[in-house]
Amino acid sequence: MTTAARAGRRIRISGTVQGVGFRPWVYRVAIDAGVTGRVRNDARGVTIEAFGDDDALARFVRALETPPPAAAIEHVDLAPIDVEETDGFHIVRSAPGVDRLVSIPPDLAVCDECVAEIFDPANRRYRYAFTNCTHCGPRFTIAADIPYDRATTTMARFGMCPACLREYGDVHDRRFHAQPNACPICGPRLTLSAAGGVRMPVDDVVRAAAEAIRDGLVVAIKGVGGFHLACDATSETAVRRLRERKRRDEKPLAVMVANLDAASQLAAVDDEARRWLTSPERPIVLVARTPRGPIAESVAPRNRMLGLMLPYSPLHHLLLADAGRPVVMTSANLSDEPIAVDNDEALERLRDVADLFVLHDRDIASRADDSVVAIVAGRGTVVRRSRGFVPRGVQVRRAFARPVLACGALLKNTFCLGAGATAWLGPHIGDLDHLSAYDAYVAAIARMERFLCVRPEIVAYDLHPDYSSTLYAKQRPEAVKIAVQHHHAHVAAVMAEHGIGGPAIGIAYDGAGYGTDGTIWGGELMIATPLSFRRLATFRPLPLLGGDIAVHAPWRIALALVDDAFDGAVPDMVGSLFGVRPDDVDVMQRLLHRNVHWPLARGVGRYFDAFGSLFLREPKASFEGQIALAWNQAADPRVTYRYGFTLDPRSDCIEIDLRTAVREAVADYTEGVSVAAIAAAFHNTIAEATGAVVRRAIADVGSLPIVASGGCFQNGLLAERVASALPAGRSLLLHRVIPPGDGGIALGQAIVADAIARA
Repeated sequence: MTTAARAGRRIRISGTVQGVGFRPWVYRVAIDAGVTGRVRNDARGVTIEAFGDDDALARFVRALETPPPAAAIEHVDLAPIDVEETDGFHIVRSAPGVDRLVSIPPDLAVCDECVAEIFDPANRRYRYAFTNCTHCGPRFTIAADIPYDRATTTMARFGMCPACLREYGDVHDRRFHAQPNACPICGPRLTLSAAGGVRMPVDDVVRAAAEAIRDGLVVAIKGVGGFHLACDATSETAVRRLRERKRRDEKPLAVMVANLDAASQLAAVDDEARRWLTSPERPIVLVARTPRGPIAESVAPRNRMLGLMLPYSPLHHLLLADAGRPVVMTSANLSDEPIAVDNDEALERLRDVADLFVLHDRDIASRADDSVVAIVAGRGTVVRRSRGFVPRGVQVRRAFARPVLACGALLKNTFCLGAGATAWLGPHIGDLDHLSAYDAYVAAIARMERFLCVRPEIVAYDLHPDYSSTLYAKQRPEAVKIAVQHHHAHVAAVMAEHGIGGPAIGIAYDGAGYGTDGTIWGGELMIATPLSFRRLATFRPLPLLGGDIAVHAPWRIALALVDDAFDGAVPDMVGSLFGVRPDDVDVMQRLLHRNVHWPLARGVGRYFDAFGSLFLREPKASFEGQIALAWNQAADPRVTYRYGFTLDPRSDCIEIDLRTAVREAVADYTEGVSVAAIAAAFHNTIAEATGAVVRRAIADVGSLPIVASGGCFQNGLLAERVASALPAGRSLLLHRVIPPGDGGIALGQAIVADAIARA
């Protein structure tokens, strides 16, 4: 009898394969397949060196094609290696420095096996709200220091009972080295408190909270990355009460539903939305709501989209099952303050908001709001990147020469740390014009620097001199500080996401960003590299009557738009569209014609505000982007015609002039054309003007990648129409895992600053 010849294979796997129980799973697969060898983390993913006969190795490689639930394999590289005589299969330490870079994985939604346990009366974790395993549960939010193990998390105070210890130490158990491992005997516990902080004795905290929600009360619930405010999403009274107390007039509220079937009853859930709703990150997914569905209108007033998410913690699963209905689940804060995370903090800050408080004694070390995904051009795009994604790194094409801290923008702020071949975006902070948000921002940067052991040598910041992030950057001790133009950073971010190192044709459309000439940019087309950019085109500027107040009173921008298009002779019928008193229109128009140097804004977002405010008769905006969103949703995608525009050369930068489009849109409205058709024609016009500039650029510089970034590219219709307006065979590269808005700009700042520092 002959013995089968042994062989060796080195298998390098990249993707989401670190911090998700991948190595223990590989160990079990190797044992089952009968191969020996080792597995370790490396800088790009996981490396396996496996030895066995050809049949065993083939079984092993086939089994690797079906990874554990939280893992995602992007690339597998196999190569033969010399045979070694090894004693079994082993999980070995990583190369020096690698464990540090992957020591704290992101939080992961509770897996199906753990969910089954909490609903199984025979299981010892029946209805236990802190059930987790190697494949799921909190990570980043409970990490207090590095390396990531039990002693450096907020679980350190909870000693494991013998049963949990056995699971933790058994490599064959799915709770092997699950740092938050716990059970009702040894782990965290829930309590219920009234608004004054008085503890309420109940047999089952979750059932009591669910009953309160069914009764129309507002309940503050301590979750994974912070507190939520929850109420009955089908009750108009309850939702209005929550809005009044939270001081949130019209901005949409997220809704949590028990499962995909429940989600499909409320909204149009296609395959892409379904994929994201059930992903381990469990973001809020923006989907088209079902007309006349059971969700209260006040959840998302005058909005055809609904932000849905599925339960991602055992507590959520239990609550949704007991409530038996959709539940509003919105960040527990007032206005744009940071989300509350501590028990005492929540009881104090939310005492006038919540009727009851579901508390627990597992501390939250790092805030993490829910992430948000929109479906843009048929694919999911992360528009808010936080829980589930942070601190997962982004691999960059060229390693950073020196560690970089990029401080981000003012609104929707995130920061970025770059070192080696990886960039790490911090969690969503929000708008830094709130002192509490700024304090959270400073603390989050310090925490990430400590977690990653990164000491920045270069600090990048936005060109705007008054941003809080800019002021913070200038106070930092690092000697090298580099200002980065806002839209160059946008384009560099999407280039980095797609691994583009050379020049690209960049499109950056948003509301506002400080330009190199001191004016407000936001409709920029450029030829860009990480080092520099050359502006190809911009949009004709609109004066902001009253300065920043015009953003919240967009009828003023609409007035400036029409006044410019009609050379100061605003048609009488248009005056009635502004939705304000005629006297106010007259006053603003007189101010417009005086020799006052109003700020000039070139942002495409401002054109959305102006057209939307005019034709939807919406004079005010209660939250940033409200009118632009409404104008997008008003558009009928079946309409294919467009309005006129001109490309006006201004030295080496074209100015896109939409005055013809304004006059034609007003004429359409006068003739009874629907607002839906006008809105669609507006989108088509922006897209065709963009395509015209891109075609000129290609004729001038040749074929280059075409990338698009900026908050306007959260608009799926605009993205699709711009892509269609490009020359045949040319594709538009959009963001997918990095937010297209200001939440992704720090990545671009880091890339640009690194290139400038090298030059």
